[in-house]
Amino acid sequence: MEKASSRKSVVFTDRELDVMDVLWREGSATVADVRESLTDELAYTTVLTILRTLERKGHVAHEEEGRAYRYHPLVKREEAQEGHLHRLVRKLFSGSSSALLTHLLSEEDLSEEEVSRLRALLEERLG
Repeated sequence: MEKASSRKSVVFTDRELDVMDVLWREGSATVADVRESLTDELAYTTVLTILRTLERKGHVAHEEEGRAYRYHPLVKREEAQEGHLHRLVRKLFSGSSSALLTHLLSEEDLSEEEVSRLRALLEERLG
């Protein structure tokens, strides 16, 4: 079983992740910028609502830029990766990181380069 983290995990909804991805890539963006960068067509008010929700949760902040607000992330992508990975391991792999790794190695078409990188990481971890 995995050891529980003392920090609160950061986990986003799919829509929140879409918006955060834009902010992480761009560094900051207005509602219109985010809307243009999304692959799905969402109403301006929908994107605004998502950004306000993220701000209320403490994941983004804004600065005034003329008549618009420019939003920027307060959470690093790595924090979200960690939170989502822990949730995935806990919910789908009964808390076993090794079960997740075994699944990835047996189910995915990994390139030789990816296998070599994983091997090097394991060897480094083992000493």
